[in-house]
Amino acid sequence: MAGDTLTSSEYIRHHLTNLTFGKIPDGSWAVAHDAAEAKAMGFWAIHLDTMFWSILVGALFLFMFKRVADRVTEGVPGKLQNFTEMLVEYIDESVRGSFTAKNDMVAPLALTIFVWIFLQNLMDLVPVDVIPLISGALGLHFMRVVPSTDPNATFGMAIGVFILMLYYSIKIKGISGFIGELTLQPFSSDNLALKALFIPINFLLEFVSLIAKPISLALRLFGNMYAGEMIFILIAIMYNAGLVMGLFGGVLQLGWAIFHILIITLQAFIFMTLTIVYMDMAHSEH
Repeated sequence: MAGDTLTSSEYIRHHLTNLTFGKIPDGSWAVAHDAAEAKAMGFWAIHLDTMFWSILVGALFLFMFKRVADRVTEGVPGKLQNFTEMLVEYIDESVRGSFTAKNDMVAPLALTIFVWIFLQNLMDLVPVDVIPLISGALGLHFMRVVPSTDPNATFGMAIGVFILMLYYSIKIKGISGFIGELTLQPFSSDNLALKALFIPINFLLEFVSLIAKPISLALRLFGNMYAGEMIFILIAIMYNAGLVMGLFGGVLQLGWAIFHILIITLQAFIFMTLTIVYMDMAHSEH
């Protein structure tokens, strides 16, 4: 429930501020005590809450799948094993349908991306004030629990995929083949003068297309999850606007939470699918 001592704008600003560790004006390193101080810390500041929750849900994912792998049986599987096997088979079919080359790393990568992003997104269904109230009681001024609403997290994952794309593009095609893809298409000619003219044009077009891949991956996930978080925060403000508005806010929160289950799953699926497609493009020679 929205705090009685905060205005609506202060409440929103508070919930959209990360627990930030960085350099304060006196030159020392400390945790920010307000939104302005967190913003002033600049690029090299670390969002501790994003790091904590993303690592926590990642560890939960590894623990769950390791537990299933250690206890797998050939008979009638338990519910957790059955769910895990269904998920692994679904990801494997998705990879087989979109990835035409041979690379044993792509399927585990796709599985990791889907489950990890889904668990990060799933944190958005926790009531917006529950964990911040607990962390506040422990002396932590801010606490955002959805890592995928932080562009640092989404860009980190997208850049990781981008680095793999570059690595396999160069490994499969060689440096000359990779440079050729950036400079010799889509426009080409047998005339040497025209070919030389097309090279910078092709490079500009292909370079923009290449850079757009990680940017679109990161911003799509961030934008959708940030919007979902903002709606939950706006609904929470309604609880302090009287009984009628509070009841209406409860109905809205339930409806949005149910709809949001589809969104968090879809965003994880889109990120995974595009990763598979980009990896297939990196392995394909044009």
